[in-house]
Amino acid sequence: MIELNTVYNNTRTPDKPGNAYPDTLRFSFPEVHPQARFDLDFQRTLRIPDDGVDYPLPPGLGRFPLRHVDDFADRLPAAWREHGGVMLPMFQSEAMWLNFTSPDDYPFLVKVAAGMINAVTGGTWDNAPHRDPQDYLVVPGQPWLDGFCVQKGVIRQFVAAPLGAGYTAEEQITGEGAFGGLQIIAYPLKADAWRRISAHTIRISAGDVVMRHLAVEDPGAAYRPDLGLAPGGRMRQEISSDRYDFEDWDLEHSSRCYVHLANSIAWRAITGEAPPTMPPTAEHYTRLGLPWFEYYSDGEALEGSHILDGLKSAAQIDNDSPEGQGILPENASAEVRRTVRPGKDANRVREF
Repeated sequence: MIELNTVYNNTRTPDKPGNAYPDTLRFSFPEVHPQARFDLDFQRTLRIPDDGVDYPLPPGLGRFPLRHVDDFADRLPAAWREHGGVMLPMFQSEAMWLNFTSPDDYPFLVKVAAGMINAVTGGTWDNAPHRDPQDYLVVPGQPWLDGFCVQKGVIRQFVAAPLGAGYTAEEQITGEGAFGGLQIIAYPLKADAWRRISAHTIRISAGDVVMRHLAVEDPGAAYRPDLGLAPGGRMRQEISSDRYDFEDWDLEHSSRCYVHLANSIAWRAITGEAPPTMPPTAEHYTRLGLPWFEYYSDGEALEGSHILDGLKSAAQIDNDSPEGQGILPENASAEVRRTVRPGKDANRVREF
């Protein structure tokens, strides 16, 4: 089951079931286990420079608003109505990252695709997970996903691009821009495996979620109302390998969601709402002395995809395009002066 919470409250108490972040998808499997649930939101962020430098993690600047596709069915393209799911607004060339939270630390196997292209391997979409090579994330353990996994410890940032212009990973791999958006499917751990594992594990409480947030018009109409995701700048981020036995995943239960990306003009026409404002540039953000982030997991990182590593980035395609016909309004390098490691509750004592 997937639920969208659009109740705007300012707090969330993880140990009280039912409380949830606004603009968040909750995947839950009460038929498997009462604790089998996790939350997913989509974070606005800086678009990092695409200049060959491996940048640290940019901040989260707040959640993108999410709306039910079915609530606006009479104003949407037929393909959107067919796929259902939810939608969010993005400006052309805007970046995003996915934020995963597991209130009870219950493990999930999560596959993520952009335009039906697997963001971990570069393979075409299918529902079934695969271990060799691993084509999924494990939550908790993978707090965020910022882009396409191109090398061990390196991703290329998710950057919104118009479908039909040849920028998206989907178009570069398949030759077509038929889908766009994001596709997500989640499988819970089997209940008996969870009971076995949790009985022998000291778990971090849900109140100690790793934080990576900062308290803090459209550059041109897109070719179509929907957007896809192109590879952007390089960023240091590991995709953790699966530490569970593959047989422990409950592949009989799954939930799948299609996340449509509406360009800012289409969002206004569909919902009557203004989209969020454009984030600052990376260069401006850094000039203000604000922090970037470094985070490394304890587990082994995946090697990265040769397919995804072979794609052209948005800036590379811009450089090959006639002057004035690119999608990036700027691509100035940023000199990162301050990085911090996002931590857990500073008052918590680390147990042995």
